[in-house]
Amino acid sequence: MLAPPGAGKGTQGERIASRYEVPHISSGEIFRDETARKTPLGQQLSGFLDRGDLVPDDLVLSLIKARVVAAAKESGGYVLDGFPRNLAQAEAAADIGRETNTSAQAVVYLDAPADVLIGRLTGRDEARADDSEAVARHRLEVYSEHTKPLVDYYASRGVLVKVDAAEPVDAVSQQIYSALDRIKG
Repeated sequence: MLAPPGAGKGTQGERIASRYEVPHISSGEIFRDETARKTPLGQQLSGFLDRGDLVPDDLVLSLIKARVVAAAKESGGYVLDGFPRNLAQAEAAADIGRETNTSAQAVVYLDAPADVLIGRLTGRDEARADDSEAVARHRLEVYSEHTKPLVDYYASRGVLVKVDAAEPVDAVSQQIYSALDRIKG
């Protein structure tokens, strides 16, 4: 899953995982869990999350890799949500794929205009510390600088599936399922 903050990665990632019966690995959920449990790692993470900054690659990889390897062994696939977030992480993900004999069949890119995303981020029913308008705008800037280049990276590999995430949730899901079903054959 590749998307700016507020585009629906978590919702769509859960739906995809459920439909195709594979694990959903969400970096955001993992980070929030570590922070809520106030683990030493969670305390490190909270500063980055509260500011809307990207978590350093080494911390991300330390939390994600074991889950990806386990999911690949158990089910042969998985949905990655929120990882990779930059080209270095994409290269690390490719390395993990080679180690586990898996590869990205599709990278779902949820695209939506900034005003829609900010409205979603600041209007969540369960507000998070990183949902203020200033932090939301900063998160979108960080996304644009660090993560958006992955759109071209995955498009050049022929695995990018672009979806209009400004649509209602069920319509977005249907766009994704149609594309993935075609790929899956």
